[in-house]
Amino acid sequence: MARLYLDRRTGLLRALNTKYATFYFTDWIIMVDILPYGKDRIFSYMLPKKPNLKPVLAFSELSYILGSAWWAERNRTKKRYVASRHVLEKAKITNGSTETVRPVDRVMPSVNGTSLIALNLKRSDLLEGDLRDAIKKAYRRQVKKHHPDLGGDTVTFRKIHEAYERLIEWSKHPTFSRKAGFPDKWFYDGSLNRWMEPTRR
Repeated sequence: MARLYLDRRTGLLRALNTKYATFYFTDWIIMVDILPYGKDRIFSYMLPKKPNLKPVLAFSELSYILGSAWWAERNRTKKRYVASRHVLEKAKITNGSTETVRPVDRVMPSVNGTSLIALNLKRSDLLEGDLRDAIKKAYRRQVKKHHPDLGGDTVTFRKIHEAYERLIEWSKHPTFSRKAGFPDKWFYDGSLNRWMEPTRR
């Protein structure tokens, strides 16, 4: 829901020719960092967060303030680039590394989540080492707990066995997906004109 709300408020980011942006917050402040195309500096905006105000609404408030400044300058000068420069001049400028807004690629196995749950595996368990061995060890651990001959439930045991077969089949030709983003903040990609929620650690 929050992403849909953020995606409806990308006009200012487009006006500022944003390549990447991040949005993050604490209990007291919200922050937006912007890296425009062709720039090697980060433009940061901060706004005190009102108590009990949802972060996405605080973001909307900051967008409204900056957007109003952009439109006022655009109406005064009749020039979009001057209005964009005016808003960028209001930012705190960081000349350091742009890595804080450049997305981090996270590689994850493309497997069914219910299979992982059935075998009590994490996706990270399938990133390194012998995949088949990791799956077999997880299967054996679950069999010891849930085999009907050891007092386990037949339905649960069947699910564990089916999950094992699916994961072993996947391990023959494993596939992985890439997701760009950050574990602790929202990320905006200008090429897609959309926000991405924080990635799971």
